[in-house]
Amino acid sequence: MASRPDARPAVVIDPDAGIPDLIRRLVDDSKRLAQDEVQLAKLELRERAHDATRGGIWLGVAFGAGVVALIALTVFLATLIGRAINFHYWAGTLIVAVLELGIGAFLVMRGLATLKKQSYTLPETRKEAVRTAQWAKATGAQVAEDVRDPERVLRGAPGGAVAAAHATSRIGATSRAPAGPTAGPLAIPIARRD
Repeated sequence: MASRPDARPAVVIDPDAGIPDLIRRLVDDSKRLAQDEVQLAKLELRERAHDATRGGIWLGVAFGAGVVALIALTVFLATLIGRAINFHYWAGTLIVAVLELGIGAFLVMRGLATLKKQSYTLPETRKEAVRTAQWAKATGAQVAEDVRDPERVLRGAPGGAVAAAHATSRIGATSRAPAGPTAGPLAIPIARRD
């Protein structure tokens, strides 16, 4: 069975570890989580910048090709139309200029449409940051409750941080909880003492 790319490795915690040890591990894991979110933001920015660069390149290519082609086309069409209307080259030049402006406007609109298609608001990073903030708030409340009532932690009372760790345990549990996003951003499985 292949492991999921978003699955976190199981961390075995000594059930006899003290509250300061658990808090230190929580802080370390929170730092790692914050670093992962920064890395996600960097990857997302790099992807968006790549797409924006492609749009800019298309604009540049369109502009360069347009300038070269329009110089030759302008001379040819102005001469051709001027000859067709009794050698009034000024009228031929005016007609060609209007045509060139229309083509140029089309190319600029196409390039701008390519740039506007991209979202530069980093939606995945924002969603993950909101999820992490919700998790941190819930976990902080559990840890504060466990610190106020250490006996509850030792008893393994439901609702505490230790109980939450037991609920997501993948080691020695009879019913296994799914790993990954459904288990929360930071599931710390521990060995059960039966």
